[in-house]
Amino acid sequence: MTIGTLLRRYGTLIGFALILVIFWVNLPETFMTARNWLNITQQLSMLMVVASGMTIVMVMGDFDLSVGSAASLAGIVAGLLFTLGYPVWMVVGAALLIGLLGGAFNGVLVSFVGILPFVATLATLTMFSGAAFVLSGGKTISGKAIPESFSNFARGGIPLGDIGGVAVTLPNLTIVALLAVFGVWVLLEQTTFGRRLYAIGGNIEAAYLSGVAVRRLKLIAFSLTGLSAAGAGLMYASRVASANPTQGSGLMLNAIAAVFLGMTMSEQGAPRILATVVGVLILGVLDNGLTQLSVDSYIRQILVGGIIVLAVAASSITKRSRR
Repeated sequence: MTIGTLLRRYGTLIGFALILVIFWVNLPETFMTARNWLNITQQLSMLMVVASGMTIVMVMGDFDLSVGSAASLAGIVAGLLFTLGYPVWMVVGAALLIGLLGGAFNGVLVSFVGILPFVATLATLTMFSGAAFVLSGGKTISGKAIPESFSNFARGGIPLGDIGGVAVTLPNLTIVALLAVFGVWVLLEQTTFGRRLYAIGGNIEAAYLSGVAVRRLKLIAFSLTGLSAAGAGLMYASRVASANPTQGSGLMLNAIAAVFLGMTMSEQGAPRILATVVGVLILGVLDNGLTQLSVDSYIRQILVGGIIVLAVAASSITKRSRR
């Protein structure tokens, strides 16, 4: 195996290992601890859910730019319904329905109207963001309007006992993220639906000629992505016990970056949900370590942008090398 082949196959994992070693050496007392890693998983839980949904559409060669604003809109809808006195189960259901319908709208624009995903989801990004600002009046919904039963969910978890003399709890948000990853893994890797999505991503015309219902599958895929965005919006609202019309603004960029990072670990350059999980972890560990080292947030943004460029370049090189 040549060095070039080694780097194409395992370069991302090698880079991840180097990041871990660097932070472990510079933060020996705080970085590689059970509490810090559980904190990382909780911080990443919203991104993990959105990236899982993003993987579904990117399997088809599409993407969704509206997931961040959809998450914000879902959170605002939940906050408004709480102020009107609706119970938690009804609020959660309504917010998830908003995300599902928003994703379905994207699916209609892309698969039935024929608008390019970039244009369609860029337009709905603006629409969902505007709707969130209109409904909230540009203000954060917080205080007594958010019931404790809703906000306490993000603070709770399953006790894991003492690890190293410290009581450790597996956060509820981490559990939700793991369930989302498992659900998408089953959907993409264990069902005919998932195999057909990969067929669409491989060659959409061949998939159509072989009898795959391309339009219907794209509609479902975008709907599921919208649902995942709404779920992330609810998770964020529960975590901070408030709803803000800009709370999901950073999710879209990081979700796409995570999927592209995962794609560099595939010889075919195709999105895989477990590889996306690694991509999310790379971004989360990088952010956590740099934060502990007191690196400015703007520098972290530059690094994320650089990671996206490297991930896309590596994915393109991998695909060209197979031709």
